[in-house]
Amino acid sequence: MKTQAIVLESPEHLALSQIALDAPGPADVVVDIEFSGISTGTEKLLWNGRMPQFPGMGYPLVPGYESVGRVVQAGPEAGLSVGERVFVPGARCYGEVRGLFGGAASKLVSAGSRLTPISDALGEKSVLLALAATAYHAVSDAGKRAIVPPDLIVGHGVLGRLLARMVVVAGFAPPTVWEINPSRQGGAQGYPVLDPKDDPRRDYRAIYDVSGDAQILDQLVMRLAPGGEIVLAGFYTEPLHFMFAPAFMREAQIRCAAEWKRPDLLAVKELAESGRLSLDGLITHHDQPAHADTAYRTAFGDPDCLKMVLDWRHCQ
Repeated sequence: MKTQAIVLESPEHLALSQIALDAPGPADVVVDIEFSGISTGTEKLLWNGRMPQFPGMGYPLVPGYESVGRVVQAGPEAGLSVGERVFVPGARCYGEVRGLFGGAASKLVSAGSRLTPISDALGEKSVLLALAATAYHAVSDAGKRAIVPPDLIVGHGVLGRLLARMVVVAGFAPPTVWEINPSRQGGAQGYPVLDPKDDPRRDYRAIYDVSGDAQILDQLVMRLAPGGEIVLAGFYTEPLHFMFAPAFMREAQIRCAAEWKRPDLLAVKELAESGRLSLDGLITHHDQPAHADTAYRTAFGDPDCLKMVLDWRHCQ
């Protein structure tokens, strides 16, 4: 089998290429992808060459971990059936071409255990489940500790919006959201969005930063209540640093939110399928895989683009 896939040949150089797929085994499924989202966090770092080195990192690679499609072939041990619609968090099935994270393809092979059946009703909005799971993990911590929900969220992109919506859905007081880009200050659902210069508060108990700004810690520390917590829920490519004295005076806590786990994905899937968590208004741009270079540049460079989705349905 072969597939059409987005291949990042080197930083800022990508193409839609035909590549061979690994043969599926008895525990694998073959999925025809319908839609894939472009991540403005992890994928942008792969695209611009700023992703920190880790095992398996290198080019050429197939990006993407926000894909949804239908099972067209299922092995006897896969645990899935032909025709099921599934969320695909990526795949490694492209021979010598790395899958980092491997979801941006017209067809792919994956272990059935890695995929999650989803409702047809979610449509293309299913690609948002990974970001929703990221937001959910930041505030749930899998029951390991008592979590203070955010009363301030920094950043009103897709992740910030999903995080704010979850706080409201859970019945907590609506958080304040900071956003310095006027074009992203709209679209709030039950919470206020402010430019930080218009916010006088300096007693936030829990500040969740999804901006990815490595220079922001000192500003956030000055807004904390004594004993308050800063949760780093973005992805940071530069070293983070802060002045010790202000943090010491507030006895500030700093926590890193880790990658989402399968229970987080199942939780947000149930919230979205039941209608309690709205995924509306977050996908703003669409394009065809044949226009991938333009689509990726738009996703990473246009502030009006919250989420770009590629439509693979005519590439099978």
